[in-house]
Amino acid sequence: MKKSLLPSKVCVVCGRPFNWRKRWARCWEEVRYCSERCRRSAPRRQAQEQGQGEGPDGRQ
Repeated sequence: MKKSLLPSKVCVVCGRPFNWRKRWARCWEEVRYCSERCRRSAPRRQAQEQGQGEGPDGRQ
């Protein structure tokens, strides 16, 4: 198969396009990052939720 015919996505962290890989065949719908580096540097959901309207002890 030609590489130009493979599906592609855009990384949510760095914004670069990346192509389908064989190891992602079963989970292509869940893939969001182009690399481990981008996956590790992605902002965490818990950290974002904790920072909204809470004091240092976790209470409002």
